[in-house]
Amino acid sequence: MNKRLIILFLMVWFAFLNLNAADTHVAVDVNKTEYVAKSFPELLSSLYQSTGINALINPKDGVMTAESNPKYSRPMTHFEQSWGRVIMFLIVFLLFYLAIAKGFEPLLLLPIAFGGLLANIPLAEMAGPNGMLGIIYNMGIANGFFPLLIFMGVGAMTDFGPLLANPKTAILGGAAQFAIFGSLVGAVALGFGLQDASAIAIIGGADGPTSIFVANTLAPQLLGAIAVAAYSYMALVPVIQPPIMKALTTDAERRIKMPTLRKVHKLEKLFLPILILMMAILVLPESAPLIGAFALGNFAKESGVVERLSDTMQNSLINIITIFLGLGVGSKLAADKFLVPETLGIMVIGLIAFSLGTASGVIVAKIMNKFSSPENQINPLIGAAGVSAVPMAARVVSKVGQEYDRSNILLMHAMGPNVSGVIGSAVAAGVLLSIFK
Repeated sequence: MNKRLIILFLMVWFAFLNLNAADTHVAVDVNKTEYVAKSFPELLSSLYQSTGINALINPKDGVMTAESNPKYSRPMTHFEQSWGRVIMFLIVFLLFYLAIAKGFEPLLLLPIAFGGLLANIPLAEMAGPNGMLGIIYNMGIANGFFPLLIFMGVGAMTDFGPLLANPKTAILGGAAQFAIFGSLVGAVALGFGLQDASAIAIIGGADGPTSIFVANTLAPQLLGAIAVAAYSYMALVPVIQPPIMKALTTDAERRIKMPTLRKVHKLEKLFLPILILMMAILVLPESAPLIGAFALGNFAKESGVVERLSDTMQNSLINIITIFLGLGVGSKLAADKFLVPETLGIMVIGLIAFSLGTASGVIVAKIMNKFSSPENQINPLIGAAGVSAVPMAARVVSKVGQEYDRSNILLMHAMGPNVSGVIGSAVAAGVLLSIFK
């Protein structure tokens, strides 16, 4: 009897399970879209409709920009969907050529250009909030996190020795920041508000991380355009600076040999980053995040007791962040973000500001020579390194100097104004944030 009851119970249970499965199957079948058979030509036509070729040739209405922040998204124009993307592909290939064939700062230019290539792929929306580039942009650029990590790595790679050995070169780093405040006036004259103009003007310091940091606070709607301008000009330092340097100096000035720098004591290098940070905390707290990250990297290096951490900051960390930062900045090379009057205007102002920064450093170096003895003359070329594109500007100075005298080694002398330019741009950022935040 018990066996029969057990068998009967199992039969009812299995019937109940099959009934539920049947109901689930019906529900799935009801909601499932039935596939409609197509002929081979129709399949080919359907495939063509999903290709990038069709998207370029036949732009559609209602296609939204691939914007990492949805609130800034808008419908793309037909020009942006077609010829705009073609133009950006050509610009990207030009950047590839400059990075690979000419060697113009490939560590920056290559990931930026590749990010631009990916951002202009039709239909993929890689620069959108859920795309790879959009995620990278929101992860570290939109919140200003990557610039602080970059400053930490730059600090770990920086040697304050040349600046301490020849402190007057700090004047050249300060002189190059004149362009920031000059560009501020120019941007206001062109109709930008004070906050927007301040964020644009910081491009004149040729400091990408600082530009992102300031724009993130004062003009987040312009962050993408400012980031593209700042990092493009940092990468193109070997193209922009030499003509300006040569135009403002004579052949004899370019051949000036500077005396050998004195040896700097380790304690001087150890105390300087802490001194700079304390001054920032007391006078310009707004600049403390940037200067603090820079001081941390440099202090770790000069302490000599955390080589593993210092090595990570100088190599692994900054390399990873450079990849992410380059791709994130490159995402703003999308046709719908780059080929618009606002972005192009920022690019023009940024170029003028960067050129003025280079010129200011060279001119001030020439003025300083008027008050220096013949044996303490400064090669005016090193004034161009006052912009904070470190160490790119210093390398360019050294290269231009050796074009006129192969025995003239200017790299270490140029690192003095170059390092002071990094601090100077952070200080200028702190001033702008303190006034206009």
